[in-house]
Amino acid sequence: MNERATELWLAAAAGLAAWALARPRRQARYDFRNQVVVLTGGSRGLGLVMARKLADQGARLALCARDRDELDRAADDVAQHGPRPLIAPCDVTDPDSVHGLARTVEASLGPPDVLINNAGVIQVGPLETMTRADFEEALRSNFWGAYNTVEAFLPAMRRRGSGRIVNVASIGGKVSIPHLLPYSVSKFALVGYSHGLRAELAPQGIVVTTICPGLMRTGSPLHGQFKGRHEEEYAWFKVSDSLPLLTISAEEAADAILEACRRGDAEAILSVPAKLAVTAQALFPEWVSGLIELAARLLPPPGPGGAEAVEGKHLEGLAPAWLTALTDQAAAQNNELPPGERWPGGKVP
Repeated sequence: MNERATELWLAAAAGLAAWALARPRRQARYDFRNQVVVLTGGSRGLGLVMARKLADQGARLALCARDRDELDRAADDVAQHGPRPLIAPCDVTDPDSVHGLARTVEASLGPPDVLINNAGVIQVGPLETMTRADFEEALRSNFWGAYNTVEAFLPAMRRRGSGRIVNVASIGGKVSIPHLLPYSVSKFALVGYSHGLRAELAPQGIVVTTICPGLMRTGSPLHGQFKGRHEEEYAWFKVSDSLPLLTISAEEAADAILEACRRGDAEAILSVPAKLAVTAQALFPEWVSGLIELAARLLPPPGPGGAEAVEGKHLEGLAPAWLTALTDQAAAQNNELPPGERWPGGKVP
């Protein structure tokens, strides 16, 4: 056997060994019944949809969010699917607040079995309008918020030698999206942290799953922060978030997330467009970079609004209602606005 053939055989053997070591281990499917599940960002949008489904499956729920009124409405909603959840106002960017949440959960429900990190923020606009404060805010909520909750709940899981952690990141943590740079930076950080956590916590019986959804119809554009040409930025973002072929419903996303947690998956990328984007980025980075550069050229240029941030719910009207109907329906169903609060343009959720 010549030297070149030997090298090929060794490479093939190394690849086979790597595949054998890396292939997913079969895990017993997880049953949420009677399990204590802590869900951050659980008062509206995707978090509320997951809470309903967990209640249907018999979980003992603790919902965390900053707004007490939103939490009260969410608890009334979830109570139609199972026992009324424990609600705890909490700012995940504040470690003291999060440790208070952990004490409340343990005292009321017992040690946590599952932690789902879903809370987050998003800023939309060109780089010229983004400040250091925007990057810091995104990292505080989307990365440090998850870090804080893991630090608070992990000791109890370690003591028991079991637990599941689900970190809801984004396709923006795999492929950087123009006009979402602070968001993408924070989600890239969360993806790296989450993958590393899985490797280090596996020997302790704790399973970590990273979720990277594509665009979802949750109604969340109403709470985004928009900069630059405010109305135009909101319009492109909301329309993109509404189109059926590009997006999945909050219900589909919630089902996929909970199924990934049950299986103990390392990672789940949600939606066909998101999977295609991640695959293309890995195989053809130059080509994808060119497409992203083209997309950036088509987005609104910096405008007179500058660095001023305006919440999405104050920017309704420019996007055609027929293009955004699915997102509007999701907002009405998922507690994105208080009952009866009117959007500009006369729509009522």
